[in-house]
Amino acid sequence: MTPTLNMIAALLTIGFGLFGFLAPAFTATALDLAPTNSTMGYSEMRASVGGLFVVTGLAVLILGHPMAYAMLGFAYGGAALGRAVSLALDSPPLTKVLVFGGIEAALALWLILANLPRNA
Repeated sequence: MTPTLNMIAALLTIGFGLFGFLAPAFTATALDLAPTNSTMGYSEMRASVGGLFVVTGLAVLILGHPMAYAMLGFAYGGAALGRAVSLALDSPPLTKVLVFGGIEAALALWLILANLPRNA
């Protein structure tokens, strides 16, 4: 069961990344971001919201090691933490933060708890 759920988490990561990588305007709109007087924002979408997720998900699948999946979980944990801080300081749209942050937190918890070695 763990390998299957790990693979689903990695494929979701790749899927999320493909939106930013291939459809930066759509992703920017979904995240309430707007371009200014250049297309650098789209470049950032393709890099940090796109390529980073796609390559990380692929690397986790290629490596196939539990620690790789745990590290993906820590990355999602950092994203969820950022959402929590934003919720406290920025007053973002509550529904979006809860949905995105909830997905990130759930993936973080699964990937970390299911894949970190237990020393007992």
